[in-house]
Amino acid sequence: MPRRPPASAARPLAVDAHGEALDLDAVASIVDRVGRSGSDLIPILQRLQAHYGYLPEGVLAETARLTGIPFSRIYGVVTFYAQFSTVPQGRCRICVCQGTACHVRGGHAVRRAVESELGIKAGETSEDLAYSLETAACLGACSLSPVMTVDGRYFGRMTGAKVTAALDYAASRLEGRDDD
Repeated sequence: MPRRPPASAARPLAVDAHGEALDLDAVASIVDRVGRSGSDLIPILQRLQAHYGYLPEGVLAETARLTGIPFSRIYGVVTFYAQFSTVPQGRCRICVCQGTACHVRGGHAVRRAVESELGIKAGETSEDLAYSLETAACLGACSLSPVMTVDGRYFGRMTGAKVTAALDYAASRLEGRDDD
């Protein structure tokens, strides 16, 4: 088993996507709490992404250094699973289904309405990092098609008017209100 450095060992400087210095103390704290084995990798990455909002290269390198897991393996896991992102994501994540049932029932119009209201295209994040818009091949709620999610909450049988209501919900989440 490779020798793993203690969390207190000197760390290299890391920067985020905007060139700002990253505080890597959270990496050491999360690794110390979750564990250092290969089976701990996904829970570590989930917590790191929750903390940073995405997984910058410097955070992955620090994770590799602290756990002894090769950077290439960590990067492979991050790029394999759709739940992880190596680019900054919006604080509110919106996903519009483009699967067959949703497509047939107007999923493309729902996507266009969301793009129009947010001023971003699918696969983009707003400049203020408030919103990320994604599409999915299937969200698994075909009986409610067309479907979209806002931070994991499902909105079904979508129309243009319902897009406005769903985005109002998204805005309320950003303001700290959860108008369920």
